[in-house]
Amino acid sequence: MRKFLILGAGPAGLTFANRLMQKGITDFLVIEAEKEPGGLCRSVKVDSSELDIGGGHILDVRRPEVVKFLFQFMPREEWRHFRRDSRIDFGGVVISHPFEANIWQLGTDMQVEYLASIARAGCVTGESEPEKFTDWIRWKLGDKIADDYMLPYNTKMFGNELENLGTYWLNKLPDVSFEDTLRSCLEHQAYAKQPGHAEFYYPVEYGYGELWRRMGAPLEGRIIYGQHVCGIDFGSHTVKTLEGHEYSGSIIINTIPWRMFRELVGMPDALKASILKLKHTGVQVKYIPHSMDTKAHWIYYPDLSLSYHRIFLRHNVLQGSKGMWTETNANRITPPDGNFAYMNEYAYPLNTIGKPEIMRQLLGWCRGQNVYGLGRWGEHEHYNSDLTVELAMKLGDSFA
Repeated sequence: MRKFLILGAGPAGLTFANRLMQKGITDFLVIEAEKEPGGLCRSVKVDSSELDIGGGHILDVRRPEVVKFLFQFMPREEWRHFRRDSRIDFGGVVISHPFEANIWQLGTDMQVEYLASIARAGCVTGESEPEKFTDWIRWKLGDKIADDYMLPYNTKMFGNELENLGTYWLNKLPDVSFEDTLRSCLEHQAYAKQPGHAEFYYPVEYGYGELWRRMGAPLEGRIIYGQHVCGIDFGSHTVKTLEGHEYSGSIIINTIPWRMFRELVGMPDALKASILKLKHTGVQVKYIPHSMDTKAHWIYYPDLSLSYHRIFLRHNVLQGSKGMWTETNANRITPPDGNFAYMNEYAYPLNTIGKPEIMRQLLGWCRGQNVYGLGRWGEHEHYNSDLTVELAMKLGDSFA
């Protein structure tokens, strides 16, 4: 029996395994379903350049220790530094993101309408903060931004689960006050805390997946590819795969979706039932071969008549490339049109109202069995890759 059994070779599993090696610990095995490492951050070559099949993943600059760690595998000179340029296509009018900080880019009449609506929002008039995400949107931004942008966009993102989302995760969203919005309209510039990825790195010559391929290289001989984990026996600390193999480890690090397990031997029935309540969305990435006349890195589309919710402009990020890709909720995808498309069944964990308590109980019980949930899927949190790496580094250090 190995000391560590790591399920999944995405950013979480790769970081944890490499951190162990840096600490002199080599008694581990990584099990990965795909034929290469990277998980949601993998890239493939499409139309002579790499395309990120999991969507627009980039490296945020905000965590210097994470950046320093990752640059050991892919040096700084192989990256370009960007200041984020994200926009919203609002009925054919394109403005900067976030919406509420940039309504000054709209006509005067529209600015007045939005400002009046925000001034009547619950957070301005002193109403208590609601528990449901859809109610929070109106409470925070007013009815007009809710109806024109936030609700249609998030309907496209989250589909039928939109009404089930809570508010505990909204620290990820830009926090723009009414005063900031008013000042931006008066002075014609955005006033607000910068959103996530305000500055980021992206490889010069490769897709984002190149970083994770390189992180897999030092682990050669300690990663088994093409094995789909489907069960855990908590008593014997053994995992099973669909291919009929079994592997054991004193400590199991799980980075794959909990709902992928068909067998959870030894886990209380109540916890098994709670796992079935965890929700997620799938996203299709589809390549569009032509380029767009814009300097934006990505654009959001709230228009419900369009299937996709976001376009990532590859030609503005990856040197020497052309084209772009759309990102579309699995429930909204259109028939094949001959262009490359990739479907991610597990793209985003959903922050449903009851999820925090489910995960608190699940992860707490599992830790008592020396099984640790880690990363976007192991913790069922919408973590970006930089935060995932930070958490994996810390967990690896805790065992050193």
